[in-house]
Amino acid sequence: MSPSSFILDQSKVFAPKSLLTMAKNRAKVAKVAIAFSHSKSAISGAKQAFDLNLIEPIFVGPKDQIEKQARGLSWDISCFRIINETEEEKAGDISALLCGNGEADILMKGDLHSDTFMRSVIAKKNNLRTKNKIVHQFYITNDDMNTGIMVSDAAVNIKPSEKTLKTVIEIMVKSLKTLGIKTPKIAFLSASEIVMENMESTITAHNLKEWATENIKEALFSGPLALDLIISRDAAIKKGLGNDPVAGQSNGIVVPEIVSGNTLYKSLVYFAGGCAAGIVLGAKVPVLLTSRADPPEARLASIALASILSDDRAQHG
Repeated sequence: MSPSSFILDQSKVFAPKSLLTMAKNRAKVAKVAIAFSHSKSAISGAKQAFDLNLIEPIFVGPKDQIEKQARGLSWDISCFRIINETEEEKAGDISALLCGNGEADILMKGDLHSDTFMRSVIAKKNNLRTKNKIVHQFYITNDDMNTGIMVSDAAVNIKPSEKTLKTVIEIMVKSLKTLGIKTPKIAFLSASEIVMENMESTITAHNLKEWATENIKEALFSGPLALDLIISRDAAIKKGLGNDPVAGQSNGIVVPEIVSGNTLYKSLVYFAGGCAAGIVLGAKVPVLLTSRADPPEARLASIALASILSDDRAQHG
């Protein structure tokens, strides 16, 4: 049996209806600056979101190519703002500055490289950074789930400090509450539920659980927990954690470093058919760090998630 035997058909991934409905019900249509947006996938993703009345796109990139791709989709984009820029670095900076200056509500990666895009996000000249730590999270669902599970940080912070992980926890709890979960249940991932001196992640998880329990209200925390104890209530009961309020019923998973986070999210996507809505938070606006490998439905779900969270920021400051 080859590894490909476990992989599910990505064409059958669907953006969750609950997430799309919530995005449609927000206070306003979000303006989305799409950096270097000239490929078919970038334009079609924008069209799909526009057709659902989720966004008003602002295209930044080679104008002739953007218009060509739109014509191929039978989409008249003459009423939208198009900023002609043929260099990806400049396109990233322009898009970030639009958000930094309040002209757009969401920043979305188009066809430029991720490192170039993130440099534009953090560059002081683009007025997008805040004093907050930049963190990343995935909200992962499948077609028969009303709610999903949130995973951090799978794409930005390589080995976050405990201070950064505290920010991750705060943002995760707030995001889950915005998505309608009144009392989020957060698990801290390790390879064991026992604190061991020779396994750093168990110590970190224990410390974070203690801190979060004391400092964050209306949420429940548990850790360290191995993955089976996080996702399986049956496993939790068999291993004596039946009374744990989080084990086997988690809404969010805080991972110790990027490798475990990246592996976990891709496993949920490729092996379980999950739809991963990815978002970067901590800047003035939500940032969508999409990948060229993402299916269209994952792009749509990411836009919906960003719309919901940007609307919450607009209402609460």
